[in-house]
Amino acid sequence: MYSVCLLSRYMEAPTKQHLLAVKRVLRYLKGTTTHGIWYKRLKEEDYLIGYTDSDYAGDMDDRKSTSGYVFFLAGGAISWGSKKQPVVTLSTTEAEFVAASYCATQCVWLQRLLGQMGWKGGVKECTSILCDNSSAIKLSKNPVLHGRSKHIDVRFHFLRELVRDGAIELQHCGTTEQIADIMTKPLKLDAFQLLRSRLGIIDEADLKGFEEQQVMN
Repeated sequence: MYSVCLLSRYMEAPTKQHLLAVKRVLRYLKGTTTHGIWYKRLKEEDYLIGYTDSDYAGDMDDRKSTSGYVFFLAGGAISWGSKKQPVVTLSTTEAEFVAASYCATQCVWLQRLLGQMGWKGGVKECTSILCDNSSAIKLSKNPVLHGRSKHIDVRFHFLRELVRDGAIELQHCGTTEQIADIMTKPLKLDAFQLLRSRLGIIDEADLKGFEEQQVMN
């Protein structure tokens, strides 16, 4: 997702370097045709949960940050996204706050969609969204960092209203536990494979082996 988001920025005038990167993406897709997301049977205690993250000033051309999010239900990812932020942020707190606002819009849509589908067990009145930036979480609850945040565009402040109304709740998670990190920046192979598995993605061969083991048990 991150690679596609990055490459799409150069569609108007791609260079040879961009075409080589596209070929690399296609080689990855060809090598993972047996991979898919494994969803488990839903239980009453299963509920919607989200992760949000940002890569501060990751774009070397205009120094804009990248927002990423992923939502889980039934043991696998059901919604995810990677998008360059429309504004230049001046701190990691602001970048994380903008990313959380981007994630919150998707959360509200998922809540309404699952409600229209009649699924009540998977949606709590307050959906938890995990963020690895403590300052952004505090800012969503109370504008205590006014000096750092007074210039943030007004349209992102609806996040505070959602938190105040109890529609969502931002919770802190460690950087190593931030699954949305895979949506915001290039990672080393080990980190990429670890986060990919946490998305619920599994190889078809591994799934067959797991099913055979369950039958034997």
